[in-house]
Amino acid sequence: MLPQLIAAYGNWIYAGLFLLIFVETGLVVFPFLPGDSILFLCGSLAALANHSLQLTILLPLLAVAAVLGDLVNFEIGKRFGTHVLNSKRLSRFIKPEYLQESQAFFDRHGSLAIFLGRFVPIIRTLVPFTAGMSAMHYPTFARYNIIGGITWILVAVLAGFFFGNIGFVQQHFELIMLAIVFISLIPVGITFLKRRSPAE
Repeated sequence: MLPQLIAAYGNWIYAGLFLLIFVETGLVVFPFLPGDSILFLCGSLAALANHSLQLTILLPLLAVAAVLGDLVNFEIGKRFGTHVLNSKRLSRFIKPEYLQESQAFFDRHGSLAIFLGRFVPIIRTLVPFTAGMSAMHYPTFARYNIIGGITWILVAVLAGFFFGNIGFVQQHFELIMLAIVFISLIPVGITFLKRRSPAE
């Protein structure tokens, strides 16, 4: 689908990708967006000669989106965390179990959780919110946020770029990308089913 969007909207696709990464990392009610697979897909497309995505634009743009997203999420947790948790409407998207896992992750890894959480689906969206609610020292958060955001973008996009340069991948690109997206969603699906099973 992304190649079709690129063909239809040209350079506007960069704005859409910026918004997607910002929303996944910045808005605590969207922990299920497939950020990892989208970044990998972007890198793979940038490796193909017949696509217009450029690494020189993708890397700095998406790194800024990731850093700003966590910053906004931290501020939401710091200023509105209690209200968000007590809102019946928002509680449908932010399950207490998710926040408990995020808090446990934060307690286990300390400040490093801001960096490590970038590479864990769902936790990625909830850790900065938890850090804000916990009144984490802001300069410490900012340091790990910047390092983590840049590293996450570099690893995911460049992995896709080098993978996309393989001849077999270029010949079977769409099928392989669908498989990658499916595999990346498996942990989210398992977590969702675990959350539903006790109630049923």
